[in-house]
Amino acid sequence: MGMTARIFFTGVGGQGTLTATILLAQAAMRKGLAVTAGEVHGMAQRGGVVESTLLIGGYASPRIAPGEADVLLGFEPLETLRALPYLRPGGLVVSNSEPIPPIGVTMGRESYPDLAELTAQVTGCAGAAHFLPCLSLGAKAGAVQSGNLALLGALCATGELPISVADLKATARARLSPKILDMNLAAIDLGVAALAA
Repeated sequence: MGMTARIFFTGVGGQGTLTATILLAQAAMRKGLAVTAGEVHGMAQRGGVVESTLLIGGYASPRIAPGEADVLLGFEPLETLRALPYLRPGGLVVSNSEPIPPIGVTMGRESYPDLAELTAQVTGCAGAAHFLPCLSLGAKAGAVQSGNLALLGALCATGELPISVADLKATARARLSPKILDMNLAAIDLGVAALAA
């Protein structure tokens, strides 16, 4: 586990992508690590693409250029595929495996890519790739929206970040509202278990 990491987050509005970015940044800061974060693009109010970055370990700029991300954290499979150019060769992908179809697909104007082909394409470009059913895991924990914490739990469980699952849980306890804490802690555990399965 190195002490630096460049993480590119991508998803669609309403999935908690930015919340996950902030929580992971807070976990890093609680460990005394230097953090730089930025929102690249966000259209959450329209259900559009949301992208953000988190750089741990003393980077001056929040920008991640194509081919620089050590980790690609994808909250929606198609957005994971679209963000793949940002991943460095041999980088890590942790992604939700359950689609949230864009409006063009729901209106019948476009078709969603075949998930097996999408997964194979991502896996072929990454050093390691893990796909988890985050929407289902969130629902199992108590709310679909907690799927973002399942994804973070799985990411921390890979050992590729200077942030452990225990660090993530401690930050959740310190930062999340008590009324949603237990559900989100359960989601973290489900994400860790799904990674190990």
